[in-house]
Amino acid sequence: MKQLLNLLLVAAYAISAEAKLVTKTLEYKQGDATLEGYLAYDDSFSVPRPGVLVVHQWMGLTDYEENRAVMLANLGYVAFCADIYGKGIRPQNYKEAGTEATKYKTDRALLRLRVNAGLDELKRNPLVDTKHVAAIGYCFGGTTVIELARSGAELNGVVSFHGGLDSPMPTDGKNIKCKVLVCHGADDPFEKPEDLAAFEKEMRDAGVDWRLIKYGGAVHSFTQPMADGSLPGAKYNERADKRSWADMKSFFAEIFQ
Repeated sequence: MKQLLNLLLVAAYAISAEAKLVTKTLEYKQGDATLEGYLAYDDSFSVPRPGVLVVHQWMGLTDYEENRAVMLANLGYVAFCADIYGKGIRPQNYKEAGTEATKYKTDRALLRLRVNAGLDELKRNPLVDTKHVAAIGYCFGGTTVIELARSGAELNGVVSFHGGLDSPMPTDGKNIKCKVLVCHGADDPFEKPEDLAAFEKEMRDAGVDWRLIKYGGAVHSFTQPMADGSLPGAKYNERADKRSWADMKSFFAEIFQ
C-alpha cells in the first residue's frame, strides 16, 4: 500500500509539472443582454474541482480580474469572471464607471440577476464540482457578491474585498445560505460607519456564519495595484493585499472541505 501511495504521489507531481493553463472569453446571456466573461482553469487533470466566480470592480471586467482568475486557476480552481455591465461596456474613466455602477447599485434586483447569470455559467462548466462553489468580488464586485448571497444563491461562501456593505434590504440577510468573509480596509473613507454597523446587525439577526477582517492602514481598493491614490481614499496596500489573499485561501480551505 505504501508503495502504491508513493507511485500515486510521483504521478501527481508529474501531472502538476505538465500543467496547462487554459483561458478564454465566453459569451453568455441574462435575459436579452449579452455578457462576456473570462474563464481560467488548469486542464492537466479532468476531475471536477471547486469553482470560483470573480466579480469586477466599478471599471468593469479588466485585466485585473482576469489575472485574479489565473491566480485561482493556479491554485486548482475553475475561475470565471462575471460581466455585470454587458459585452462591450467597459468604462474609460471614473465618471463612466460611476454611471454604470450606480445603475446596478440602485437596482439590486437587476444586479442579482446579472451576478446569478454569471454563477449559472460557472456551474454549467463540466469541470466544476457544483457542490463546492464560491464567489469573490472587488469594490463594486464585493457589494455584488454580498447581493448574490442575499439572493439565496446556492454556494459555499462569498468573499468581499473592500466592497460596499450597505444593507438596503436588511431582512434579505435571512436568505443567505453560505458563509461570508469580508476583507475591509480599516481606514476606508468610503464606508460609512452606519452602513458597517447595519451590515453587522443584518448578519447577526439572520444568524449568518460571517467574519469581518479589518486591515490596519488600508483604505479603499487596497488589493488593486492600479489604485495609485489619484482617487482620494483609494490606494493599493501590498501588505493588506497579500494578507487578504491568504485569508481568502484559508476560508476556501474551510468551505471546500
